[in-house]
Amino acid sequence: MCFRRQFLHNITAKAAFKCGSEAWVLKKREEQRLEAAQMKFLRYLLGITKLDKEKNQCIREKTGAQNIVREIKQYQKKWLQHVQRMDRNRLPRQAPKYRPEGRRNIGRPKKRWREQLHFED
Repeated sequence: MCFRRQFLHNITAKAAFKCGSEAWVLKKREEQRLEAAQMKFLRYLLGITKLDKEKNQCIREKTGAQNIVREIKQYQKKWLQHVQRMDRNRLPRQAPKYRPEGRRNIGRPKKRWREQLHFED
């Protein structure tokens, strides 16, 4: 039964969560929302409600699921390594070095993907 749950999670939820995530810039709020959505899905799979007061770690152990934010960061690292192996004339290889002309908006600068490349392990 555990294999079936893990299979369902890997095929449906994890694929949906990671879709297009190689270029995301994750802020703390977005990380929290991803984790909450994953836990909601896992609780539904197991038939557990929040009233049961079961810890997230126990639920992850039962389903064999890893933290989705950690998986997305690993996926981004793999994507970066893949891009770095590409030929120099490929567009994904040129994109991180692109510097747009013009001025940015007033206020705190938005976090960029290349600034997020220093991942914490």
